[in-house]
Order: sequence, then structure tokens, then C-alpha cells
Amino acid sequence: MFSRPIGSILVLGGGSAGLLAALTLRRRFPALEVRVVRSTDLGTIGVGEGTTVLFPEHLFRHLGLSMADFFSIAQPTWKLGLRFFWGPRERFFYTFTNQFDARVTDLPLAHGFYCEESCDDSDLVSALAARDRCFPDGGGFPKIIPGSFGFHIENQKLIAFLEIACRAAGVGISDATIERVEMCGENVAALLTTAGERMEADLFVDASGFRAELIGRALGEPWVSFDRALFTDRAVIGGWERTTEPILPYTTAETMDAGWAWQIEHEHFINRGYVYASSAISDDAARDELVGKNPGIGDTRVVKFRSGRVARNFVGNVVAVGNSSGFVEPLEATALGQLVIELRILGDVLVDTRLQPTDSMVALYNRMVGETWDAIRDFLAIHYRFNTRLDTPFWRQCRADTEVGDLADFLAFFAENGPSGMGRRLLPTGSELFGLQGYLALLIGMRVPFRSSGSASQEERRIWADFAARNGASAKRSLTVAQCLTAVRHPAWQWV
Repeated sequence: MFSRPIGSILVLGGGSAGLLAALTLRRRFPALEVRVVRSTDLGTIGVGEGTTVLFPEHLFRHLGLSMADFFSIAQPTWKLGLRFFWGPRERFFYTFTNQFDARVTDLPLAHGFYCEESCDDSDLVSALAARDRCFPDGGGFPKIIPGSFGFHIENQKLIAFLEIACRAAGVGISDATIERVEMCGENVAALLTTAGERMEADLFVDASGFRAELIGRALGEPWVSFDRALFTDRAVIGGWERTTEPILPYTTAETMDAGWAWQIEHEHFINRGYVYASSAISDDAARDELVGKNPGIGDTRVVKFRSGRVARNFVGNVVAVGNSSGFVEPLEATALGQLVIELRILGDVLVDTRLQPTDSMVALYNRMVGETWDAIRDFLAIHYRFNTRLDTPFWRQCRADTEVGDLADFLAFFAENGPSGMGRRLLPTGSELFGLQGYLALLIGMRVPFRSSGSASQEERRIWADFAARNGASAKRSLTVAQCLTAVRHPAWQWV
């Protein structure tokens, strides 16, 4: 496929996907020439973003970026997980920690078996979220819990941070509009700009977003739709400037008549959006429903999307990443996490082939990335299949018709055995983004029934109650997001 080792990479697209791709490849292969070409005329979607724990791990551990610079430029807030208004419980929390699969000393079963009633205090991080607290108090400074958090970030501020990091790493960034893609057989030979420039590279990374300029328009790679599992196809987006509202340490996902609404917490702005199925509700009615729940919301706009992925992400000398690779609604903030997975696999492919990818390695890459996209599809599908909160036509259709793909065996096991750790052996390939914890959080949170082998003894209940009470007491003494932000801006604070 490649007659010689790759010496130059051109990334098409200057959004978060393109910049993070360029930065990751440059850091991993410092001898390579890496360039980004972007069109300032096209702009970006520009909505608030949430991340999983994979994103900070990638930025600070794998790329070695400065957390101090990140907080100064990107100005994120911490995200401990999600608050769901979903299913029969009043609400439940899905955190990034092992809240349901862990075991308390002296208890025979995992946490998940003891959450018949409230599961708020199933671990410390969940207890923090349930009380709108962020981290334990370490003498006025936060005791940040490693591996417990992602971020809420405004897209433009994230792009500003990544652009600075790219330039510092030696990534070239050009502003240009692509007029034509020059092909050579099944490969891209060059990108031709409206200014007459001809841009060549050995490997092209398509980070052009929904347009998929290279993988879709130039190469014609087929699209694999997720419409049998995910029925939503639009979002109405708005928000308002924060006044006296507390900064919450989680993303909120709220069940709506024809879909669900998010709330993302930025320091000075609250981002709100309603993801819905256009077959079940009109754009105007969706906006009215969102505004009815949020009368302070300002201007809104509608974004159309389709859920799915390209059949192959690596075709010829083109690799698609980000929204060019695939897209699903932001129900679990998977976009940046999936991007990180794609970039790590791509880096491994280039390392193991000494920058000269073979046909079999490219085929394996496509298989692995496809499996992770399909795992995301199935994980989101169970949110719809088992949500009994509302009895509207949309939700009745979801419960009846949503396909769960490769999760069928795992769900059958859960129905018979409950939240047993043995269930992880039945999770499909590509489900590493969530792990067993993610699946259990949704199934237990929505009270999906399972056949229990017997109720907990009185002594087990006492031990569990004591454990939960300790978590709750610790959370009450902890710091809010606002207090944590103030503390890390203090001259005495040192990032670790």
C-alpha cells in the first residue's frame, strides 16, 4: 500500500479533532512533517463539549501537556460524570469510577447488588456528585482524585489551547480553502486550494467533520447507518450566561418527550440542548419544549446530523478521524474519547510498521475502529431500550424497536445474574471506552430487573449502610466546583 515510509502528514481540518490528531502524531513521531490546513470560512459547530477520563489522560499523561496552561487557556470545569433524569428513579449518577463493580470489605457481593434503593453513595465520587461537590477539601485546596474526572470545555477555547500546543510542537498550520482533491488511483495525490497552492503529503488525515471531504466525497467510502439503534437526528441548541446558578460537577441528561436534553456546565455559561427525532416532533415544537423547561434560554439553532460511521476509516493514504470517521449523538460525550482511541490505534499501526503500513495492518485498524464505533452504538442503544420514564410515542417506539446489536448475550446474562463481575467476559470487542462500570451504571440506574439469588442479609445491609454513610459524610465536607476553581488559581497552588 505504501511504497516507502511516511515522511509527511497533512491534516485537513482545524477543529479539535484535526488539531489533536496533528499534535498527537507530531509528539509520537517528532521527525515527521505534520501540517494542518483549515478554512476559516467554514468555522466550527461551536457547542460546549464534555469529555470522559480518556481525554485528560491523553493530554497530560500521553502528550505531556501542561495542566496549568490548559486551565489558563481552555478554562474548563471538572466533570465527575453524568446526572440522569432517566428511568424510574428520581435521578441517578454515572461516574467514571468503579462505583458498581467494586466490593466493600466484609461484603460478599459487588456494590451493584446493594443498590435497590438509592445508589447515590455507592462510592465517594458518586456521593460528591449527588451533593454538587467536586473534590475533597485538603485544607482549602482540592484533593483531586486521579482518574475520576473529565472536563466541560467551550469548543473555541479548546481549539485555542490545542493550536498553541500544536505550534509549540512544530506543527504547521495554514489557512486555505480546498477547491479540488487530486487523485492518483485510489490515493490522494494533493489538495488544490482556491489560491492555486498544491499541497502534497504521504498520509492525509481527514478531520473535515461532517463534510468528510476526503473519506466521503473524494474516496466515496460507504456510510454505515446506526438508524436501527439510534432514532434521533436533530438537536436544538441554546444557553444563557450564568448568574447565581451553582457550577455543577456533571453533565445532566434529562428525558424529553421525543429524545433528551443535555446541560453542560461552563464557568460563565450554561449550555443546553435537546436531541430529538424529527419523525416524532417538529423543530418548532422541540424548541418550545426546551424553552418551556428553560425560560431563560436565549437564541437557539437547529443542527441536523446522522448517526453512523464510514465502513472503513483507513482507505488508501487517507485516515478519517473525528466526525469524518463517524458520529453519534452526545449522550455519553464519546466524541473526544473515540478520537483518542482512533489516534492511539493509528499511532500503534505506524510504530509497528515503521511508518510503512501494510495491507493487513490497515485492515486490522479498520476492524478495531469499526468495533469501537459499533460498541458506542450499542451502549447508547441501551439508554433508549430500557428508559421507562415517559410513555410518549417516541419512547414506546424506543422500548419496542431499539436494536442492541452485540450486547444481546451480555444483557441476557445480566437478566439472570445481575451485576456480576463475570459479565465483563461477555462485553463485545471495542467496549473498553465504558468498561463494565458503564454498562452496570445504566442498567442499575434504570432499575433494569434481574433475577436475584437472594436478598441481602441484615448484617450485609448494615455494612452497606455504614459504607454509604461514610461516603456521604465525606462528600458533605468537600469543595464545590467554584471553590476548586478559586483554589487552583491561588499563587500557592501547584499542579501535579
